Amino acid sequence: MSATIYHNPKCGTSRNALAMLREAGEDPEVIEYLKTPPSREKLVSLIGAMGITPRDLLRQKGTPYDELGLGEDKWSDDQLIDFMLQHPILINRPVVETDLGVRLCRPSEVVLEILPEGAVKSFTKEDGEVVKKG
Repeated sequence: MSATIYHNPKCGTSRNALAMLREAGEDPEVIEYLKTPPSREKLVSLIGAMGITPRDLLRQKGTPYDELGLGEDKWSDDQLIDFMLQHPILINRPVVETDLGVRLCRPSEVVLEILPEGAVKSFTKEDGEVVKKG
């Protein structure tokens, strides 16, 4: 199976999702999206595959969300995508794509939905929380 993670190594949730992918035996393509943002076409494709709206993918904490007035309803989906492309920190993470689907993995254990059944028997997050027991 192929897997890709749009990853921020400074984010614990993203690190946990990546660790679960590896625990499942995957060698995912790791895209540090702050350094290498997805193209407009790829971002639109990911949003569509997740079945969410661009607004659902916006990250507020630690971003220019408020400064840009993104909480207002005046922005179209295309405009929100433009903002995410101009400011990749606005893209919530991690987004994981496997042969079984695409998910915004918040919380990180959402990644289990797009891994083969039983691929991860037991996993403990960085903070000690057990998310799946074998």
